[in-house]
Amino acid sequence: MRMNHRIIVAMSGASGAILAAKTIDALMDEGVHVSAIASGPFRMVWNQEMRESFGEMIEKWSEYPNFEMYSPGDITAPIASGSYPVDGMIIVPSSMSTIASIRNGITDNLIKRAADVCLKEDRKLVIVPRETPLNAIHLENMGYLARLGVTILPADPAFYLGIKTIEESAEITAQRGLLSLDIISELPERIRYSK
Repeated sequence: MRMNHRIIVAMSGASGAILAAKTIDALMDEGVHVSAIASGPFRMVWNQEMRESFGEMIEKWSEYPNFEMYSPGDITAPIASGSYPVDGMIIVPSSMSTIASIRNGITDNLIKRAADVCLKEDRKLVIVPRETPLNAIHLENMGYLARLGVTILPADPAFYLGIKTIEESAEITAQRGLLSLDIISELPERIRYSK
């Protein structure tokens, strides 16, 4: 377990609320301190895609002693400062608008500011994009960020593992996110490919 480590989990306005839920749950299972941010559009998406309301989920997560939630408008939050120690950040899911803003240094909300801080402090930044098909602008923006060292982690189903549910696919994406953030050193055996 990675006790006393802190990861920012940002959720922007794209489809794939289950990806965020599985990621936060997986980080909590590893004993990681989670600093979460959710945009207004993401909350709307959550309420369309998930059985529990976002408010109910925040209440459940808040029972975990190392969970804190910030408003996207709170640019005075500690995670907006490079002097505040975090190990990295994952944006899951990420809209193309958020990716474009990060690429261009636009920091008009806490999600974008925290990502900008990770870049300037040379911390891990993982982005789980949610869009299809991708146009040339999307690809150029993600390529630019990848060249800066950002991990671009599409929520691509691991068909070779014989997955049967969306939940299984989302869990695999979450575990890959933890691996990219160096929270785990290898994927759990149950989701590793072996012949």
